[in-house]
Amino acid sequence: MINHDRLFKELLSTFFPEFVALFLPDVATYLDLNSLTFLNQEIFTDVTFGERYEADLVVQARFRDQESLFIIHLEHQSYSEANFNQRMFRYFARLHEKYGLPIYPVVLFSFDAPYRPETTSYRIEFPGWQVLEFNYRVIQLNRLNWQDFAQQPNPIASALMSKMRMQTQERPTVKLISLQLLASLGLNPAQCQLISGFIDIYLKLNTEEQEAFDQELARIEPVQQEGVMQIVTSWMETGIEQGLQQGLQQGLQQGLQQGLQQGLQREALSIVLRLLNRRYGSLTPELSQEIQQLSVEQLEQLGEELLDFTTIDHLISWLQNQPS
Repeated sequence: MINHDRLFKELLSTFFPEFVALFLPDVATYLDLNSLTFLNQEIFTDVTFGERYEADLVVQARFRDQESLFIIHLEHQSYSEANFNQRMFRYFARLHEKYGLPIYPVVLFSFDAPYRPETTSYRIEFPGWQVLEFNYRVIQLNRLNWQDFAQQPNPIASALMSKMRMQTQERPTVKLISLQLLASLGLNPAQCQLISGFIDIYLKLNTEEQEAFDQELARIEPVQQEGVMQIVTSWMETGIEQGLQQGLQQGLQQGLQQGLQQGLQREALSIVLRLLNRRYGSLTPELSQEIQQLSVEQLEQLGEELLDFTTIDHLISWLQNQPS
């Protein structure tokens, strides 16, 4: 199961200033970026229903050129929920009570459906009298067009295009453009892996879509093509090494097992051979040929047992024991 909230929290906390610049440009004009402090996760108990909720990101900031502080509360929601506006108001009231600071509430909706606009306020009214109107900013990804963000030099745009509105036949194109944008940003390897992994999770292509992706990739400029391939290869290699170390049981779909099962067999096989070459020196052409002839199931088994091999003889013996 994918922990959507954890994935989004990691992305948003890593690139919080970029998120503000992209989706809250008015806030960016008065936000002192050097003052950002991520506060401890707030846990709230709903006494009525006996449920516990955790506020996703609570960030204390300073107004630019001022001593005054305020708080940005950013909540991610991966599904549509009745009365969610009431929960946002409870968050607001309790955060305001605890910190005594102005609260800027924002919600990022990432679900695929429904497409209807989510509510942006919570009201308490009587006939002829409005007691309360609480408003919050809403960013609903499935109502945004990915084309509007394709030219934005922003890592958040590169990642979140994968969750925006698109036609089914556009999926390979969106994935390629997202990776092209990522390659142009000059991020460090860890940041690249975070975003490329995010894109791959939410734009997992089937065999037909992967073929369309490869065809489009072959048509772009060689420099851009190389940048995309470096990201894909780096992400896969890191995922496979992690998968090997963890017994191919975890790795956020970055392990060898996932790569083999989801249309990346040739690339995964190449990386397995590279890992073997690194461990034992150059393999003989005969050994390489034997490994290339293994089935998907045998490659998975080899990946699991590789860390137990101490010499090249163990690899040879393992291959000899495989059914032809």
